[in-house]
Amino acid sequence: MNFKISILSTITLLLAIASLSSCHKEDYPKSDPIYDNYYYIGYESPYQYPWNNTKVSVAKTQPDLVKFPVQFHSAFVRNYDAVVKYVVSVYGYTTPAVAGVDYNIVDKNGNKITVADTVYTMTFPQAKNAYDTIYVKLLNNPASGTRTVNIDLIKNVTDQYTVGTFSQAYRRPLEIK
Repeated sequence: MNFKISILSTITLLLAIASLSSCHKEDYPKSDPIYDNYYYIGYESPYQYPWNNTKVSVAKTQPDLVKFPVQFHSAFVRNYDAVVKYVVSVYGYTTPAVAGVDYNIVDKNGNKITVADTVYTMTFPQAKNAYDTIYVKLLNNPASGTRTVNIDLIKNVTDQYTVGTFSQAYRRPLEIK
């Protein structure tokens, strides 16, 4: 019996050592100027676990705007404004939601935002750490069935700065029932 416990203890210890040694930690020096102008954007989560890509389901008859809060992460105040980009994606959905039929991307007052190239933006003055919201207005499409769309935060690289996204908080699937 002690032999079995000894073997199990040894295996457990080896697995613990292997899992700890397999973690790769990147060290980003605070003094490296390449990271001074690198920011992150991510969805805030209304759920218990923040920083995720959790689907949001809403009734197509919902009169209130659907709100997707985001956080812009910055440790500095700059002499430029940082622009965050996002797109609406329907890739992979057999019954995608259609802009202008099922929903519109709108401002906080419900006014439709029109873009020429399918890329929406929000600006963070002086690249300060802040919160903002992406708003979606449902259009109560009478067609039956569920339709889905993703609202994806995307990387923005400029000469002055880069806004990156988190791997677990860059996409917000919106399911319209």
